[in-house]
Amino acid sequence: MLAVIPYTTFPTIDLGIFELRTFGLMVALGVLLGAWLAARYGEAHGIPRDTTYSLGMRMVVAGVIGSRVTWVLTHLDDLDSPIDVIAIWEGGLQFSGGFIAAVIFGFPVFRHWTRLTRWNSLDGLALGLSFGLAIGRIGCYAVGEHFGRESSFFLATRYDGGSVREPAIGDVPLVEGMSFHNLSLYELLYMLVIGTVLAWILRGRRTTPGTAMAVFCLLYGISRFAADAVRVNDERVLGLTGAQYLSIVLVGVAAWVWVKVRADLQADLAAGEVSGLTPADDPSAATDDEGDRDDPAAAGADERSEPLVEDLDAD
Repeated sequence: MLAVIPYTTFPTIDLGIFELRTFGLMVALGVLLGAWLAARYGEAHGIPRDTTYSLGMRMVVAGVIGSRVTWVLTHLDDLDSPIDVIAIWEGGLQFSGGFIAAVIFGFPVFRHWTRLTRWNSLDGLALGLSFGLAIGRIGCYAVGEHFGRESSFFLATRYDGGSVREPAIGDVPLVEGMSFHNLSLYELLYMLVIGTVLAWILRGRRTTPGTAMAVFCLLYGISRFAADAVRVNDERVLGLTGAQYLSIVLVGVAAWVWVKVRADLQADLAAGEVSGLTPADDPSAATDDEGDRDDPAAAGADERSEPLVEDLDAD
């Protein structure tokens, strides 16, 4: 018979001569893996790796700031001193605020790109974000945060000791032997599933750009909304957490991308196939020495005549 999972936190990793903070290590590994996956996919579609790395790192910085701000606003009771506001090395990042901040920061760059390039890049970022978040949630699991209500569900965890970021399950103090839904573990698992689905989608060269991002928004929105239904230590507005409101928006975005954006991109691809050129098939044809413009015969008057990838330092 399945039982709950024994759970002891591990906020540090002892290497003998020094210790590593598990949270910081896992977040860093998640960022590196996510950026590599996004850059690898983007390069196959005409986006230089350095461009993806530069944009990705800047979006990560914006995301960390945004996720920390929203975590602080929803965990005011957990702050004992002003230093706790910035103590991200102990955990405390909330995806909803980070996602919004990263999108706001990335938009000024993406708007200068061609439509096909933009959505190929976003597909790669969705893939990288999925696996990167999964790795990052190991850090959250290690420091003891993102707890749900008490449960004997077979994927629930039984607290067997160790320091925790959240010392209570709602209004009940956390004590050894208590079992509860552990949202860090749940997100680790469903992000691995989502990442695997996206990798399967993107393996085909004829996948319409935007497909992976639409699927990511849909699956993450549904999964996060369901998981947050059992969350106990976050502030709620009208019965929902901030992440649940974001999840509703993401499902709407998924529908828009699937129906409207993908149709426009399919038209762009069809036009490119007629001329034999698309940014994905022949990125070297997307620029020239005089104006960095697509072949006029292929581009016509639409936005595909814009620069394929604009220098980030120009923004």
